[in-house]
Amino acid sequence: MLLKDLIEGLGIENCSGDLNIEISDIAYDSRKAKSGSLFVCIEGFKFDGHNYVSAAVENGANVILVQKDIEVEGNVTVVKVENTRYALAYISNRFFGYPSKKFNLVGVTGTKGKTTTTYMIKSVLEHVGQKVGLIGTIANFIGNEELHAERTTPESYDLQKLFAEMVDKEVNSVVMEVSSHALELHRVGCTSYNIGVFTNLSRDHLDFHETFENYLNAKVKLFKMCDKGLVNIDNEYGPEVVKKAECEVLTYGINNDANIKAVNIRKHPNGVEFKAVTPWGDIDIKVNIPGTFSVYNALAALGTCCLMGISPEVVREGLVGVCVPGRAEVTYAGKDFTIIIDYAHSPDSLENILTTVKSYAPGRLVSVFGCGGDRDKTKRPIMGEISGRIADFTVITSDNPRTESPEAIIKDIEVGIKGKNSEYITITERRDAIRYVIENARPRDIIVLAGKGHETYQIFKDKTIHFDEREVVNEVLDELGI
Repeated sequence: MLLKDLIEGLGIENCSGDLNIEISDIAYDSRKAKSGSLFVCIEGFKFDGHNYVSAAVENGANVILVQKDIEVEGNVTVVKVENTRYALAYISNRFFGYPSKKFNLVGVTGTKGKTTTTYMIKSVLEHVGQKVGLIGTIANFIGNEELHAERTTPESYDLQKLFAEMVDKEVNSVVMEVSSHALELHRVGCTSYNIGVFTNLSRDHLDFHETFENYLNAKVKLFKMCDKGLVNIDNEYGPEVVKKAECEVLTYGINNDANIKAVNIRKHPNGVEFKAVTPWGDIDIKVNIPGTFSVYNALAALGTCCLMGISPEVVREGLVGVCVPGRAEVTYAGKDFTIIIDYAHSPDSLENILTTVKSYAPGRLVSVFGCGGDRDKTKRPIMGEISGRIADFTVITSDNPRTESPEAIIKDIEVGIKGKNSEYITITERRDAIRYVIENARPRDIIVLAGKGHETYQIFKDKTIHFDEREVVNEVLDELGI
């Protein structure tokens, strides 16, 4: 595609050089630039692409897209725009031929529930014979083909490229998690959504957004990009999302008046059942994932699929047997005790999983968790208080300490749990913590390993190691002869 066609309508501040150059690829990492590439200078949190222009040109880039005034040597075209992150989304969308317009696209945003909701929707769509693409925290899928996921929502160029691959492989619908970072940083800019879903909003990511208002406004952006919206009206911020949305919105919930509502809820240790009252008729739903949050996720999936023209009866069939890795996942159910792995890494999500398990735990509820380093420090004592209040015994350990001291993170958590009259200990090494709770498990205990979920790694200051809690649990069980 010619450069002049690629940047048409973008809003150019100034330009020097030839606009009739053929662009063969787009790069935002100078190491991936090659002959015929357009290199986009992204100003990141650690690195600034403007400092790597020479490397990109040396690798073959002959067009540079900037948002700062810089000097570029050689026969290179330089285009300046106001915001290169938005520009990357804009030109990537055009370069790959507007791929999101060629299938049904559902975006799910919220502090928690995104992954489970997307898996539920995927299950229903596959039940009716569709080939489905999925983009999210655990992995990306094109039909049955699993792809590695670097982040919840890919950078805009990678996203549009993935969309284009999905078009080539004849995907009918795509369901994706849309993070607040992705909305704020234009990763999903210029994407066409058929349906947007808001699951909830609670304290998280304030290290990035700084204020809760900024966090909320980032989420609302999805509802300015989609044709129809589906909003959890029970969440205290749901009405604000409805108010600010620029699309047709339906609501779902349990406690308030909603377009799609769950009644007659029956909770079991291995799932939930309820009647869904909907504009398309009433239907009994059963989901094999325990907890009230599963009701909300199922309502979101039901509403989404019905908006896509699928009957409630068929949705019910598609929800049977849904399993989401690392979400209330029972990894061991022995005669003496049970171990559940869950991704809960925020105050709300930790409280949800612990409250859910506590409601049916026949013996002690044992909580094992930590908090990530280089992330919102204010939530650490809050999570300590939650575990101390709900669990019968807590082991505070490491999560992904990153560049922080694991011991310092644990001390921050301890501030919240002290004085809660709940037993707890600290064990820095997560593997040792898991071994301790298994070795000291009492009959009828339920052990919740929170925070890692589907993750198969642990991030430290100087390295990232393989760490899959399922494997660790099985190894410890074998070592102890259980």
